[in-house]
Amino acid sequence: MAKPLKVDEVWLARIAGLLDDMEFGSLHIVVHEGQIVQMERTERKRFENNAANARPSGSEAGTRRASNRSVGRG
Repeated sequence: MAKPLKVDEVWLARIAGLLDDMEFGSLHIVVHEGQIVQMERTERKRFENNAANARPSGSEAGTRRASNRSVGRG
């Protein structure tokens, strides 16, 4: 039978600290025998493509691209 997960205020503070200021990403929590033993933070940074905005104003029509966003995990 699985042991109940033990999460005290210290672990809640650690989890909140890893999630703080994360805009895009994931937090992977590894549990072993009812205790958190490892956490992995994967953060993604997304940047706007300003190359399309550098063209002269007369050619702006049709130059905007759809945002490159991941589909699925992450």
